[in-house]
Amino acid sequence: MTNADKLKGKKIAFLATDGFEQVELTRPWEDLQEAGAEVELVSIKDGKIQGMHHDKFGDEFSVDKLVKDAKAGDYNGLVLPGGVHNPDSLRVDEQAVAFVKEFFKQSKPVAAVCHGPWVLVEADVVRGRKLTSWPSLRTDIKNAGGQWVDEEVVVDSGLVTSRKPDDLDAFCAKAVEEFCEGKHDGQTA
Repeated sequence: MTNADKLKGKKIAFLATDGFEQVELTRPWEDLQEAGAEVELVSIKDGKIQGMHHDKFGDEFSVDKLVKDAKAGDYNGLVLPGGVHNPDSLRVDEQAVAFVKEFFKQSKPVAAVCHGPWVLVEADVVRGRKLTSWPSLRTDIKNAGGQWVDEEVVVDSGLVTSRKPDDLDAFCAKAVEEFCEGKHDGQTA
């Protein structure tokens, strides 16, 4: 099987809104496409969403589907890019939180980087799991019952997490691996 065939026939959702860290969306997006996956940008906002290069505006990206119209059952996995504003906006949107939670109920792999795990905390899916994130989320993750560690990439029953853009090589490799494996036992919301 070539790298381009690893994820052939798999459809992966990227959930984001304005303020996402651009490279945390574009790099996994490219790697998943190279592995053969179909990728789709899901958002709480229609039209285009604004990427960021840390604290400077990046590019705008066209939304494929509104989260209110998206169903976890239509996807084989989910990617949650970071950035500060993006997950902070997503975690207060009931439909976005319900969408994320449904991936865990269906035992589907989820990959979250940097501040992305904030949405996981809100969805109450980190309890009993080992994960990493941007360091400022450590207390939130611990308070939600998760075990926070400072590692480049952590995999726990289909949940892939990383800390920052510098970790994207390891993050993308593990995300492809987990999406390739598919459903994971013991991953419940």
